[in-house]
Amino acid sequence: MKNRKHTPAALPTATRLAVAIKRLRGRLREVAPAKLTGLPISQLAILQRLRLENTATAASLAAAEHVSQQAIAQNLAMLKRSGLVQATPDPADGRKSLIKMTTAGRRLFESAIASRDVWLVQAIEATISTQERPALGKAIELLERLADAGNLAS
Repeated sequence: MKNRKHTPAALPTATRLAVAIKRLRGRLREVAPAKLTGLPISQLAILQRLRLENTATAASLAAAEHVSQQAIAQNLAMLKRSGLVQATPDPADGRKSLIKMTTAGRRLFESAIASRDVWLVQAIEATISTQERPALGKAIELLERLADAGNLAS
């Protein structure tokens, strides 16, 4: 890893951001999907990805979630045993399987997300003024860009 020069303001901002994300993630864990479903956040993330993409390979899921093939395999095995996802041979490459959420998986996921969203809406309405909401939208856009940033340590 090369030593990179950073602006003096970057470190405190990065630290505050990391702490804020950790706290919000903790609150979301307390109020929603993982508690309601009994599924770890890693499995909910896989279901979310499958909801968005419809089907995916284990390798593409691992890359998208920034985890190892082994971690994805373990999570997929548990989701399959629970009847929440299924695998079918990839018609383009028989060596691969396409993973898809089952109807039961979709129902469970949608129910959990709905309860999380109720809490988030209530929290936003209680803590973010109408005038501040455009700034929240911009902050979300910036967070999405950060989440999509590649490996910058080169």
